[in-house]
Amino acid sequence: MPSEFALIRRHFTRPASHTDLAVGDDAALIRARPGMQLAISTDMLVASTHFFVDTDPEDLGWKTLAVNVSDLAAMGAEPRWVVLAASLPSADESWIAPFAKGFFACCAAFGIDAIGGDTTRGPLNLCPTIFGEVPLGKAITRDGGRPGDELWISGAPGRAALGLAHLKSDIQLAADWRADCLAALQRPQPRVALGLALRGLATAMLDVSDGLLGDLAHILERSGVGAEVDEAALPLAPLIAACGDPTQAFQACTAGGDDYELLFSAPALRRDDVLALSARLDLPLHRIGHLTDAPGQLKLRRADGRLDNLTVSGYDHFGHDT
Repeated sequence: MPSEFALIRRHFTRPASHTDLAVGDDAALIRARPGMQLAISTDMLVASTHFFVDTDPEDLGWKTLAVNVSDLAAMGAEPRWVVLAASLPSADESWIAPFAKGFFACCAAFGIDAIGGDTTRGPLNLCPTIFGEVPLGKAITRDGGRPGDELWISGAPGRAALGLAHLKSDIQLAADWRADCLAALQRPQPRVALGLALRGLATAMLDVSDGLLGDLAHILERSGVGAEVDEAALPLAPLIAACGDPTQAFQACTAGGDDYELLFSAPALRRDDVLALSARLDLPLHRIGHLTDAPGQLKLRRADGRLDNLTVSGYDHFGHDT
């Protein structure tokens, strides 16, 4: 069985492109470019909580990094470096090799240097810490939303939730949508290009990891505003096509997690700029509502015009059984 250091040399050591000192010493050495702030985030993935233990290891390698990349995208930051701490049940190279392949495929896709980390024996637990750069004062936070700003969501949130429901045999997805929904769950695509392009345009932003409405509540809290979401504007059509059930589609779109789409606010006067950005990136951006001057109040305008008060919260790891 290979040693810890042999595993690192064989599977987790790659040439670095913008790092002074990467893997192999007690610490890495990095330098932010002039005029840049460092943006740093970490997201842990735990077996049986965040993924099934039999998940394809190459897919898991991609997702382990992608969910962290998404956090930087949500700040308008460019990902640059990552360290990975991993607890592994054994030094099983038939699992580690494809995991590393997926992890470094995500590194290559987003120009990230892997610069270190740690491994130990234990329950399967993967914890990257990602570092990025954003021009000083240009980070997009959750606290800049203002009454009257329009709310936008990228892509088609809810596909990952439908993919998960399919894997759990709770629903049966249409054959021509199955691969798409499973890919949304297993190979999420962080919206880095969108995040960078929204600097100076979005007033508040986050990525949807715990459900659209639950995550929207974080913007409302930090910005001190309310929101009205228009049910008819939600991108439900692809979800209905996938599962055949409008109720299930609505639940997946508004409460499903693991999509890593970007939810943001922008001034109504900048609507044409957002639409132009959508066309330039070839990425659907849906205007789903607006912010209001009623702090903390979230309302849903139904298709029949009725306005419902909502009480929602995102996924809470200490409030749910795992």
